[in-house]
Amino acid sequence: MSSRVELKLDWCSHEAAKYAVLRWHYSRRMPNSKLVRIGVWEGARFCGAVLYGVGANRHIASPFGLDATQVCELVRVALAPGRQHPTSKCVAISLKLLRRQSPGLQLVVSFADSGRGHRGTIYQATGWLYLGPSQQSYIKVLGEVVHPRSVYDRYGPGGQSIPWLRQNVDSRAERVEQAPKHKYVMPFDRELRQRLQAVALPYPKNADEATGVATGDQPGQGGSIPTRPLQPLSTR
Repeated sequence: MSSRVELKLDWCSHEAAKYAVLRWHYSRRMPNSKLVRIGVWEGARFCGAVLYGVGANRHIASPFGLDATQVCELVRVALAPGRQHPTSKCVAISLKLLRRQSPGLQLVVSFADSGRGHRGTIYQATGWLYLGPSQQSYIKVLGEVVHPRSVYDRYGPGGQSIPWLRQNVDSRAERVEQAPKHKYVMPFDRELRQRLQAVALPYPKNADEATGVATGDQPGQGGSIPTRPLQPLSTR
């Protein structure tokens, strides 16, 4: 008889998701957008969350000729270390839940931050398509380097103009080039997958990344977070 504990994924509360992000994701920042929050348990132990949302780029659907309601972004994989089940399995099951909840969804986009040494191992292990590096300049304002979308949310349309920011918010505001992020996509639509496969690139490799280890994992321990009863899910 196997001693491996049962893996369970189910919808979780905002509080549980925030607990996971602040404790186990390298960013230590909870996204501000509307989210689909999926909790991860091993037996009775809460060990993280997988979050989907609209992401920082409001034009995320445009390159694919899709409507904004047909595309979302995998914005956080925040899982505790020391789990018995690999991150790739947790992400794969979360995608099944997401697809079941949102039948009109056709594509999920995600990014692996090369500046953190990430190459997207979990996406490679679960069959995502790689579309290459995506360069993005950020904005440094009031000593903090943030995504232009976040600056827009804080200050309105003028927030993405450096002259406006220097005049109204911070005289030293500036654009800051960031390391490129590896862009991955998971198409749910068969025709869309075939179209994207034609332009997909070989996976980037990094010998220091072990298969199945979460790019967002941070040292810590799992815990118990109150939520509604869970239902065990199968990866089959």
